Amino acid sequence: MRIASLVPSATEMLYALGLGDSVVAVTHECDYPPEARSLPHLTRTVLRPNLSAAEIDRAVKARVAEGQALYELDEELLEALAPDLIVTQAVCAVCAVSFEDVLEVAARLSSRPRVLQQDPSTLGEMLEDVIRLGEAAKIPREAHELRGELEGRLATVRAAVSGTTLPRVIALEWLDPPYVGGHWIPEMISIAGGEDVAGPPGLKSPEVSWGELSGLNPDVVVAMPCGWYVDGARTQALEHWFHIEELGAQRVFAVDAASTFSRPGPRLVDGVELLGHLLHPDLVDAPGNIGFAELRASHARSNRAG
Repeated sequence: MRIASLVPSATEMLYALGLGDSVVAVTHECDYPPEARSLPHLTRTVLRPNLSAAEIDRAVKARVAEGQALYELDEELLEALAPDLIVTQAVCAVCAVSFEDVLEVAARLSSRPRVLQQDPSTLGEMLEDVIRLGEAAKIPREAHELRGELEGRLATVRAAVSGTTLPRVIALEWLDPPYVGGHWIPEMISIAGGEDVAGPPGLKSPEVSWGELSGLNPDVVVAMPCGWYVDGARTQALEHWFHIEELGAQRVFAVDAASTFSRPGPRLVDGVELLGHLLHPDLVDAPGNIGFAELRASHARSNRAG
């Protein structure tokens, strides 16, 4: 079977299922596992490079309001690759080629590929997508094994933090302007032994104001700007340190969101394990493969000085 992936989370899921050799092309943002980077790219963004967080937000809002696409799809390459299956999503217009565009292109391809849509809003739905993808690729046994492994790791974190005091948590999915993490993020925090005091579980991540977050009295703030790695998350958090500090949290972390929080694939479980460690470091070991940084006022001062 020849498979084209149009969303990074699907690429990660395909490789986790052992289907890497069947993947013929990916998006320009598919960077995990490393071998996926060398595959042909089917998409490109229309946004200018090197935009700031605020500029990205304004550009995305403007294009969405005008009904314009954020990504372009290489139909000629798709035709040449002749995929049997295309995996895409529609849950987030900012994250991938629009689902309607994919359907239109797929209908014109001579290979007549099946289009599989993945739109999870919770961890449970992500696990269901593992099964659906495995069935579409005709490897249901491997899919059930992967799901069982992921569920087992989640159960291990739950057991480790059972009966502990729940720290109050604010997860910032963007900082300029601020968005709080919705979808699967509150569920991840709950499994890791915390209480999300801002995000709507299973729903779209909402834009808020810093004033709306005041008075929530978090113990922990986690900066996880969507699609950014730990260095970018750290930079954003320090740029908005004044607002974060006013929230009154005892601990502030920047995390590798692109790997373990933004993409609804198997590595969300790595993110739960990381949150377990951040919230309960004496009970849950830090995963060795995820970047994070604890931030303090001294870091903000040195950043301003630099």
